[in-house]
Amino acid sequence: MLRVGRLVRYVSHSVMTGFLFGVSGVLVLDQLAPLVGYQPDGPNELLQFIDLVRHVGEWDLVTTVVGLSALGIIVALMFTPFETLATVVALVVPSLAVVLLGLPSVERVGDVAAIPSGLPGLSLPELSLLSVDLVLAALALAGIVAIQGAGVSQQVENPDDSKISTSTDIFAQGAGNVAAELLSGIPAGGSVGQTALNVSAGARSRWASVLSGVWMLLFIVVLPGVVTQVPMTVLGALMVIAGAAAISSKEARSIWSAGLQARLTIAATFFATLVLSIPMAVAAGFVLSVLVYVARSGADVRLVELRTTDDGGLEEHADLPAHVADGSVLVLAVRGSMFFAGARALQEKLPSARGSRDAVVVLRLRGHEEIGATFIDVLDDYADELEAGGGRLYLTGLTETMARQLRLSAKLAIDETVHLEHATPRLGASTAEAMREARSWLGSRRDEPTEERGHELRRPQAPVLPEGALRVTERSERHRADEAGPQDGRR
Repeated sequence: MLRVGRLVRYVSHSVMTGFLFGVSGVLVLDQLAPLVGYQPDGPNELLQFIDLVRHVGEWDLVTTVVGLSALGIIVALMFTPFETLATVVALVVPSLAVVLLGLPSVERVGDVAAIPSGLPGLSLPELSLLSVDLVLAALALAGIVAIQGAGVSQQVENPDDSKISTSTDIFAQGAGNVAAELLSGIPAGGSVGQTALNVSAGARSRWASVLSGVWMLLFIVVLPGVVTQVPMTVLGALMVIAGAAAISSKEARSIWSAGLQARLTIAATFFATLVLSIPMAVAAGFVLSVLVYVARSGADVRLVELRTTDDGGLEEHADLPAHVADGSVLVLAVRGSMFFAGARALQEKLPSARGSRDAVVVLRLRGHEEIGATFIDVLDDYADELEAGGGRLYLTGLTETMARQLRLSAKLAIDETVHLEHATPRLGASTAEAMREARSWLGSRRDEPTEERGHELRRPQAPVLPEGALRVTERSERHRADEAGPQDGRR
């Protein structure tokens, strides 16, 4: 209801894909143990897999054969017209063989947990258990469920090619969890394994998940004894196929070809998911996304010079001068994000204005919607550099929001050292107007006597007088009036 699905946009695609690939990898590694009938030791699935490989001799041979036969059935039927029946056949045939042959070493569902018959009764929540710790834990759990569900929905497109609504997915999960809780259910989120299993079994629409729930209900109510006879190795085989199918080689190649940063991101998230718990992996992925976003916003900033062509147009030049020339009008266009990291990157790229005399810099900001505090600080420092030499700063292509932000900041000397030009429907019009104003202003500056230009470094130096000599200076009319005060100048 809070529409928090919009926050998923701040998690990069490479991070989300690495997380989902990691979950799929964990699913595969986790199901190898029941597949071969051995329980490995280790704090995470990766170390458990290593322990599993080291103890090949302790695998149960009969269990392994049954599991591999289920895998073989699925793989064989995948290349036939009976592909959609592959999962069902792989589940039924080995299960019947185990029951008919009476293989005691093969672990079954009933050996792991009892399947109760019927449905649990209605259970209302006990509000007396409500506490701050419980609320915070629930919030953390909801966040993990939301991110995992959003990742699954991004990885698997809707069958009808409709647009994915992350907020709707999260709402549906919340509603389902609330309803399940009233029947003593546990919280559940988007499942990579279940989704992959649905797709591999031939799911074609959203009704597949709904109908799978209906069939599950019928099995529990009507045939709980049949479910208990299914071998765990067969379920492990099905989940191994589902987990492997969830790792898209096409998606992996696409991200790998996007550059070093994308490769490091997906690899780091994938490895974190393998060795850490799901909540820790989600947190690591989120932090990594933020770091990548900040790094990219700073690296994507580009500054180009705009020069006037013979036909009156503007063309871009990437070779910027290191220093703003005296009495010149330098026009620059800003590309990229002006997030705080980008603003600092821009500050480093701006040509130096220290020591420049009567220089004007025009910054074209068209395409940007808002200006942050860091960018305003950068503009303030640069305007001070120009002002020290009697120069000006023009900001063009501004939206109403940007202009209002600059005025409300009260940091820049608007209409004095810093001049604003609003964006117009015609591209380049505000920049051209700023250039005309700047050149006109520079022309008037050249006509002024050097003594009246207003900056100390251009004024004639006073002669050095002998020690004890009396220096007489001419005061301005304003200073004389200030000293006279209410005495009508008779002072």
